[in-house]
Amino acid sequence: MKKLNVLVACEESQTVTRAFREKGHNAFSCDIQETSGKNPEWHICDDVTKHLNGWDMIIAFPPCTDLSNAQAGPGMIKKIKEGKSQRALDFIKLIWDSCDKVSIENPVSSYLNNHWIPYTQIIQPYFFGHDYKKQTCLWLKNLPPLISTLYNEPKYRLIKTFSHHHKLPALKIKNNKEASKIRSKFHSGVAEAMVNQWT
Repeated sequence: MKKLNVLVACEESQTVTRAFREKGHNAFSCDIQETSGKNPEWHICDDVTKHLNGWDMIIAFPPCTDLSNAQAGPGMIKKIKEGKSQRALDFIKLIWDSCDKVSIENPVSSYLNNHWIPYTQIIQPYFFGHDYKKQTCLWLKNLPPLISTLYNEPKYRLIKTFSHHHKLPALKIKNNKEASKIRSKFHSGVAEAMVNQWT
């Protein structure tokens, strides 16, 4: 197996970075936040646009605030008029064009589909051994669509806001910011599939 140099862009949790590291790959996370993972030496705390060259693969989790259909309505129209959605798309395009093999993860986004290219596939955590729903789109460049590894019947939908905390009773959710942070964490089962199927 060839050892790959992998950049996991916009990841502070190191879930995907760790999965690649455990398989012997030279993976680094990069985010403007400090990592909450256990290996800060694998983390580049900086603007990812300064670190896009020289990778065999880039897996990116760009912010969805100005792109997601969850932001639809007057608020989204305002963001489009202010150019925020276009700037978010320009950021994604920069990552896309910087490497031969790229995965972009984002929620369902009419803006990306209408102003860029359609997503390659939709995945759910329960396709990969988890027991909850969180519909996620992948835009893939020179990478095959992920194949489900372990189907579980979903028991609940991952929280969106503090008001939905009852759907994850084991978690102590204090506010919307904390709920958003938990929702943004990637799924270890999908990370394992990425490593096993893309390397």
